[in-house]
Amino acid sequence: MTTDVEHGTPLPLPPEAWAPARRLARKVFEPIEHFLHVEAAGGVVLLVAALAALAWANSPWAAAYDHLWHTEVTIGVGAAIAKPSLHFLVNEGLMAVFFFVVGLEIRREIHQGELSRWKSAALPVVAALGGMAAPALIYFAINRGGPTARGWGVPMATDIAFAVGVLTALGKRAPPALRVFLLALAIIDDIGAIVVIALFFSSGISLGGVALALGALGAIVLLQRVGVRNPWLYVPAGAALWAGFLTAGVHPTLAGVALGLLTPARAWLGARGFAEAARRVADEVEGRADEPEREAHVVLGLLRRLKIARREVLPPGTRLQVALHPWVAFAIMPLFAFANAGVRVGGFDLGEASARATMLGVVAGLVVGKPLGVCLASYAAVRAGVAALPGGVRWRGVLVVGLVAGIGFTMAIFMAGLAFETEALLQASKLAVLVGSALAAVAALLVGRMGAASRDAGAAATAAEAEASAER
Repeated sequence: MTTDVEHGTPLPLPPEAWAPARRLARKVFEPIEHFLHVEAAGGVVLLVAALAALAWANSPWAAAYDHLWHTEVTIGVGAAIAKPSLHFLVNEGLMAVFFFVVGLEIRREIHQGELSRWKSAALPVVAALGGMAAPALIYFAINRGGPTARGWGVPMATDIAFAVGVLTALGKRAPPALRVFLLALAIIDDIGAIVVIALFFSSGISLGGVALALGALGAIVLLQRVGVRNPWLYVPAGAALWAGFLTAGVHPTLAGVALGLLTPARAWLGARGFAEAARRVADEVEGRADEPEREAHVVLGLLRRLKIARREVLPPGTRLQVALHPWVAFAIMPLFAFANAGVRVGGFDLGEASARATMLGVVAGLVVGKPLGVCLASYAAVRAGVAALPGGVRWRGVLVVGLVAGIGFTMAIFMAGLAFETEALLQASKLAVLVGSALAAVAALLVGRMGAASRDAGAAATAAEAEASAER
């Protein structure tokens, strides 16, 4: 029997499939599937999108780039019509899905991950707070009293896709505990960015929007209490929550965070419950096998029960996160980069003091402030006995994480769009984010490789001394 191995037990070939064609298809698509399952691949796609935007925005066809993102899209029926720009739909619409996945990740980590136990969460929490405070203070010190001071939140953010990509490039030089430390730090960093957006980048509050948002939140809670588990049935309430935040003057992407935090993090049936349900359904289907056509409606009902049981093996939050993560990593974030990284290098005057101060503040915050804040806060926490370094992680590894955290990119560009209203300052801050993130990535790779080289040299010297002693 020809089989098609996925995971574990071999599966029989589909009855309508031709074995040679199936094997050829697997040879073609297996490398692609492997690529999509590598976390660092999201960073590669993001980089390609950013470079494409930079090239287009600085080409003779730059006007077409601007025209594309200012194109209006008609949404609605009859008199209820809205005409947002394509740029608005990406930044405020699709990025709400990105923030929804962020909310799901925060919810999962608080429930059962690195943030569920203070002992393991203490170091990344303290390091993230230091890594947010130091860049903001450095930026503010350079820009205090000027019109650019509002951009202090830009160098605070960390881009997890690029950060993981750099650690992956270090290979065995970066132990697994270092990656876990970075992921936990990035999650706290995201929480900090969410708080900053909510407190400092929201306009005047509209009571009508607040009422709509509260009604949507009430509808979500009611659906949960009734026991509704199908995620599609929550989409209208989620859309109303987004509209309520937008109308209220709160940045609408925060609706995604709120919805993610409300998503259950516990499974209904779990693996054992699914196994029991599957056995009952299998027994009942087998008992009706003699008259399949007459009992077709009953069998279909049993199969629906099995489908529900299969869906409830995992918590809704985990299931949605796994389903949406590829879309976010390989579609939404690259599209955001393509829409926002198109900085015209000649689009502003570096001779202006405000543009220079903005660029210097952002670059210094990302390249100097991030590693300085992460390392100093971590050292203080360890010395005070509040936290301990993860197993297998040295202080050089903490420095590498601090440097990697200086890769702001997606979130930093997002914050720049909220902070600056003038096109010149926005372009200057975006270019500074790109330059600062690139410098931070290069510095992290150099420090990571130098650290590994010094350890290898030390190990070789120790081995040589031992061999010489043995010969004597």
